[in-house]
Amino acid sequence: MKIIILGAGQVGATLAENLANEQHDVTVIDTDAAMLEYLQERMDIRTVQGHASHPNVLRRAGADDADMLIAVTESDETNMVACKVAYTLFNTPTKIARVRAAEYLREESLFGPQGLAIDMHISPEQLVTDYIRRLIEYPGALQVVDFADGRVQLVGVRAYYGGPLVSRQLRELPEHLPGIDARVAAIYRRGRPIIPEGDTIIEAEDEVFFVAAKAHIPKMIAELRKLDQPVRRIILAGGGRIGLRLARVLEDRIEVKIVESVRDRARYLSEELGNTVVLHGDAADEGLLREENVEDCDVFCAITNDDEANILSAMLAKRLGARKALCLINRQSYVELVEGSQIDIAISPQQSTVSALLAHVRRGDVVKVHSLRRGAAEAIEAIAHGDRFNSEVVGRRLEEIKLPPGTTIGAIVRGDEVIIAHHDTVIEAEDHVILFLVNRKHVKDVGKLFQVGIGFF
Repeated sequence: MKIIILGAGQVGATLAENLANEQHDVTVIDTDAAMLEYLQERMDIRTVQGHASHPNVLRRAGADDADMLIAVTESDETNMVACKVAYTLFNTPTKIARVRAAEYLREESLFGPQGLAIDMHISPEQLVTDYIRRLIEYPGALQVVDFADGRVQLVGVRAYYGGPLVSRQLRELPEHLPGIDARVAAIYRRGRPIIPEGDTIIEAEDEVFFVAAKAHIPKMIAELRKLDQPVRRIILAGGGRIGLRLARVLEDRIEVKIVESVRDRARYLSEELGNTVVLHGDAADEGLLREENVEDCDVFCAITNDDEANILSAMLAKRLGARKALCLINRQSYVELVEGSQIDIAISPQQSTVSALLAHVRRGDVVKVHSLRRGAAEAIEAIAHGDRFNSEVVGRRLEEIKLPPGTTIGAIVRGDEVIIAHHDTVIEAEDHVILFLVNRKHVKDVGKLFQVGIGFF
């Protein structure tokens, strides 16, 4: 597929690397010549310097015969205009734009065929808000991702000493949870992946990823660690777009405080929010945090646009007694540096955005894509088509399917039914299959596995 990416920032660069590794023909447009040169040295892509929405720049990038345009520059306006230009002048089949401003997102008619001709718009702020909301819903989880419209979830948990299943074999799980079906998809021990078998023993400090129906997630978490108390009090450091969205979805059931450093923004937040306490001040001010009883806080969530400020305030809150510290970090190297230290969970908007974009690029048999463990692993929801004669998966038991190395099938969604995968489970046509890949380099192999032979057509 020939894909043009507008913007060579963190999202654009990560997306280009992912797509180039999957053998797509990728061209990146940006005004920053040094960044483009850096990207071209690292990966097999074309680059074009210029303003992303200008027709002559798009023409030089090959828009005349491009299959897809993905606009992820820092400017909403540039992204939207570029999609309109691609539609009007080049008839580009698929146009995707990153749009951040809520004022645009409220007007759905802007994005239809009669509007800006954008086939898909992505809001990183909304993706991050949803992600944090799921983490708050399950306090003991490191990562929570939805499949099949939320009916199935894949959850990552760090196993603690004293968890009922810790130091026991996985085959003992049904004895601990009779009537509840779950599947451990992968275990990471000291950073190395382990493909789980029946005789695999879970150790304390293992990072365990499991798949289960949404209703069974809390009981499964309780098997691996002491179940955390529900979140009742949260402090948000930063009242930007994410802070405002998060406060709106939480304030009716949780005690929310926002610490905002800009006085005018703090005043605006206080007018927009009904049950949230808005404080004007510095979230890294120890006196302010003590005064607001940070030691009684269940979650401290640092979500400003400044990575360093987020890291410092989250570490300080944790030292002062906050039960859990979450931190929004844009720079990938910082995520790997701080996660698992005093900061419990580092959240990457970049990975959330790239996951949503990849699901659309791999459209057809792939419905959802979630990057896990800082992009090293991946979870996929794929649809099985065909029959036993023209598909490598339909009509076959799981033990018959030759999965790529490090790949496990966790669950199958058949209509409204959630089926946790076992060795004798048979995949049927139109099943939604949830897969976990410990190494995302095998994504292409999984795609081939779900392709249908020519006889189907």
